[in-house]
Amino acid sequence: MQTLILNGVECEPYITADDVLMRYHASEIVAGARMLMHLSGTTEALVVLEDNKPEAIAALQAAARDAGDDRIEIVVIPTRYPSGGEKQLIQIVTGKEVPSGGLPADLGILCQNVGTAVAVRRAIEDGEPLIRRVTTVTGRAVDAPGNFDVRLGTPFAHLLTRAELATDRLARLVMGGSMMGVAMHETSVPIVKTTNCILAATAAEFPDPAPEQSCIRCGMCEVACPAGLLPQQLYWFSRAQDLDAARDHALMDCIECGACAWVCPSAIPLVQYYRHTKSAIRQQDADAVRAERSRERFEHHQARIEAEQAERDAKKRARAEAARKKAEAKIAAQAAESAAPAETTAKDASQNPSGDAIPAPAADRAARAAVVAAALERASAQIDKAADTGEKAAASKPDPQARHDALAARIEKTRADHAAALDADD
Repeated sequence: MQTLILNGVECEPYITADDVLMRYHASEIVAGARMLMHLSGTTEALVVLEDNKPEAIAALQAAARDAGDDRIEIVVIPTRYPSGGEKQLIQIVTGKEVPSGGLPADLGILCQNVGTAVAVRRAIEDGEPLIRRVTTVTGRAVDAPGNFDVRLGTPFAHLLTRAELATDRLARLVMGGSMMGVAMHETSVPIVKTTNCILAATAAEFPDPAPEQSCIRCGMCEVACPAGLLPQQLYWFSRAQDLDAARDHALMDCIECGACAWVCPSAIPLVQYYRHTKSAIRQQDADAVRAERSRERFEHHQARIEAEQAERDAKKRARAEAARKKAEAKIAAQAAESAAPAETTAKDASQNPSGDAIPAPAADRAARAAVVAAALERASAQIDKAADTGEKAAASKPDPQARHDALAARIEKTRADHAAALDADD
């Protein structure tokens, strides 16, 4: 940051809140400027106001001299609407233009209101938060207009009563100035930190607008636009709700000053069209952000489900592999037990001194042992097949361990039957 600009420009009619603040609190503004410079790291401060405020100019110059800080300069500019706009003020004072969609910080500039400087000074030195501000109450419907140092949250009705509102003359109640203000329909709304003016206007001050007519393409709105936009094109895009085209033509750079609508010979409420379209663009952007967040949440959810499923599949495969190894061990043990009687018979035959043939029961036992071995081989093949199918077999059989235990039981029963048959033959 290089430059701090304190905006004291009130170019809109009726509003004098900042003028009064600069007159009677100039020393606080200068002190707040020095604090903001220290906080932001800027090297110079420009307090800017218009040439139609001679008392405020004198008060600020005296406060700057008393502070003895040559980094603070009081800058006086011509009174011209809307010089109080941030981008317009920066261009007037520094000659630099804030790019479309950019910020003053991109140019090394920090722009704040003079009221902000006072609030900073009170917060740092007095420990007072922002709980009050100066508000102008004016208009021909009040008999005692003035500026009030009022607490935030105070109802409009209280200030209007202090300003002696004549309800029979009140035609329109506006928060803000006559050009950029917002019409209010209730007096119970509170003062907020941006309420710089309450305008109670009569019908003569704010007559009903003329009926809207067709655009005659005169181009006067383009000449009047302080932001260098194309109001006529933006009007057509707004009417057609072509949000992309309006965005491409920098509608969001519109400061809603109302100059285009003021000079329009067809009495087209251009600012109202722009405000509606800008609101639609903001809603579109918010919907896009929500949709992107929903997409990210869905993708994270799917990834989590896939990870959990992969973990379950891995556990199933591990269980199937363990069961297969256990079954193989059982089959090997049973095959060894079945082969033991045959080896004993062969040994007995080799030790028979007479050389007689093996008795019939021993031959039958060997045949039965071969049958049992074949049955064990078939059972082993079934177990291998069940284990090799992996996930499919595990999915079709909720409990693969029970299946393997059943097969092992069948093998044990076959072996027991075989042993019983051998015992019976003996």
